[in-house]
Amino acid sequence: MCGICGVVSTHDPIDRATVERMNQTLVHRGPDSDGIVIDGNAALAVRRLAIIDLQTGDQPIANENRTIHVVQNGEIYNYRELRQELEAAGHRFRTQSDTEVLVHLYEEFGLKFAERLRGMFAIAVWDRPRKRLVLARDRFGIKPLYYNAAQGTLAFASELKALLRRPEFSRTIDFDGLEAYLAFSFIPAPLTIFRDAKKLPPGTLLVWDEGALRLERYARPGPVPADATGSRDKEEAAEELRVRLADSVRAHLIADVPVGILLSGGIDSSTLTALAALETPKISTFTIGFDERGFDERDRARAVARRYDTDHHELVARPNAIELLPALAEMFDEPFADNGAIPTFIVSRLARQHVKVVLSGEGGDELFGGYNYYTGHLLARRFRVATQILRPLVERLPVSTASPSTLEHRAKTFVRGAHLSLLERHHTWKEIFSADARAELRRRGSPAASHPIELLRKRYEESNGAEDLARAMDLDLGIFLVDDMLVKTDRASMANSLEARVPMLDPLVADFALALPSRLKVRRLEKKRLMRHAVAPLLPREILEGRKQGFAIPIGKWLRYDLQPFVREMLSAERIREQGFFEPETVTQLVEAHSSGAQDHSRRLWSLLVFSLWHERYAGSARAA
Repeated sequence: MCGICGVVSTHDPIDRATVERMNQTLVHRGPDSDGIVIDGNAALAVRRLAIIDLQTGDQPIANENRTIHVVQNGEIYNYRELRQELEAAGHRFRTQSDTEVLVHLYEEFGLKFAERLRGMFAIAVWDRPRKRLVLARDRFGIKPLYYNAAQGTLAFASELKALLRRPEFSRTIDFDGLEAYLAFSFIPAPLTIFRDAKKLPPGTLLVWDEGALRLERYARPGPVPADATGSRDKEEAAEELRVRLADSVRAHLIADVPVGILLSGGIDSSTLTALAALETPKISTFTIGFDERGFDERDRARAVARRYDTDHHELVARPNAIELLPALAEMFDEPFADNGAIPTFIVSRLARQHVKVVLSGEGGDELFGGYNYYTGHLLARRFRVATQILRPLVERLPVSTASPSTLEHRAKTFVRGAHLSLLERHHTWKEIFSADARAELRRRGSPAASHPIELLRKRYEESNGAEDLARAMDLDLGIFLVDDMLVKTDRASMANSLEARVPMLDPLVADFALALPSRLKVRRLEKKRLMRHAVAPLLPREILEGRKQGFAIPIGKWLRYDLQPFVREMLSAERIREQGFFEPETVTQLVEAHSSGAQDHSRRLWSLLVFSLWHERYAGSARAA
């Protein structure tokens, strides 16, 4: 695991000092060593967190005649098999690292090299003879990669903060990115908060040939057509899933340093724990809880830890949000308001005291049907007319306790979207600020912005022909998982110099899941059907029957009580007016309604609070496009 960055230009000489400053911003991603190579008008730099080949695996790494250089952030789990193949073809290796495989694989297969990789990665290859830079991101977007291209120069980095160190970088705000943030609490690829920076989409190559830039998609995991799912036997499918999961966990345990597990007490992380314990004696597990009922899964985590006799570590978290929130703004570079970042950061900090690598359960819900949205889609299709008849009654339910986790809130959200098309319904159920709420919030006279649903529509149209429920899950897999869940895990773990691996997103597991019929995943109110059945022999009953929670925090209560003075300070009318993006009166109304208990605006206020903190840290000089 590392942080990478670099610059290539058709005309300007490389300013080594600028590249070094870019690289230094990534030290948390790789505190063990750093490296830089300048080759003509190209520079690659890296900060390394040493996981495999601790002695000789420093980057950048070159081919035999030093005409091709590579840096990578991530891990290649099939590097040993690839190395054998490449050595048989005549390539000579100087290290035992997975990174060296990449440079020879590129020599052998050119731009098709990424198709051969099993792993999580963001890669940069400089090909001097062709004057070509190639960037590659893994097929699920587990590892991040940003870039900025202007006037014959391309700069790239694992995190936006590195690009900000370039004097040429403009901090002009992208209003499409801001609009998407208000809708979702994160910014989907390829957008960022800055007009001049983009995210490289998952499964994509960026090829820069002497100033000409093009994007090429090399992989697009998605659901198979409905008529190709077949009729799978549940028992046979469960057995195959167990085998594939075990294979994935075995591959993800490869390391020359200790590996542990982030154990939340849910099915996915508990499954990883069970399978890892069968491979490695006394594996370490880490969990946190809060002294508040409904936000503590330590009992369930303990049950798994006892069953597999893990080296279990737990922490009752009493976070000081006023101290943590500025750290989160620093951590994420652009506005990111998934409040699960706080417990993920805390449990990562706990884990880093004992191990350097952890396994985490991201991807299981999107692949195997773990969200309430999915049962909601089935119910909406079946009771579309009834929901519209009942909607006036549901809308009159009390609002003072209507937090996102209450039955009242869920009922209102359901009836508001039940009559819509699947795409519109999924978007409506996911929104933080609706289109009307965004229009009321935006500063009068703000530039027009694209509707965020268009980001979903493009992905949705690509899955035409698949089952309806599979298409909804594909939206989550390709957008919400990539730019919310995986970003949260990557930044929170790497801020602690901890590598987080996600075995559920191994192609061996994901390709199997994507070919399954939806009925094996979700039926009526039953979620994750096949996953629960497959891992039933491995897990305690309370895990299999428990409701989904994960690492969660009591955000509504914090904003109404402990954090209220801080909220009023950061969202004061004067501060909002000075920032110049939102209407101060609208923000004040949200603060007052939540503080009084009249309504629960916790998710909206958290989004605005995070934006204000981010703006203070990164965008004091930012301006509108």
